[in-house]
Amino acid sequence: MDTKNDRTKIARQFIEAIPHSRALGMTLDDIGEGTAALSMPYDERFIGNPSTGVIHGGAVFALMDTCGGTAVMSHADAPTGTATIDLRIDYMRAATPGQRIRAKAVCYHVTRSVAFVRATALDDDDDNPVASATGAFTFQRAKGA
Repeated sequence: MDTKNDRTKIARQFIEAIPHSRALGMTLDDIGEGTAALSMPYDERFIGNPSTGVIHGGAVFALMDTCGGTAVMSHADAPTGTATIDLRIDYMRAATPGQRIRAKAVCYHVTRSVAFVRATALDDDDDNPVASATGAFTFQRAKGA
């Protein structure tokens, strides 16, 4: 990939192609070489516990998974596709009701066919993460790469 504009275009296409990403209202906030930042708004449809108003962990998982895949897709080795092999998430606390949830991911290592990612989910409190994740994704290099 030559430019940030190319990475942004590919990342947006990747996110928009996933039905649950659209349904959850995920947006691309930033993209770099092997990095991504996505967010989704607070939405009462995704509350897991009506008595607290906390967003369900599955929605947080989906955001972190999509963010990790987006980081892989923006890697300098120009993968042509990716899929999650394994994703481990540690939930540290409930996201604050009413606040947007953000995820940041970095693709920190790739082999011939596997990319490794670290991600963090945050609400408005940057110093107190909602969750952290590590994952492995398939990595299909572009022909000639």
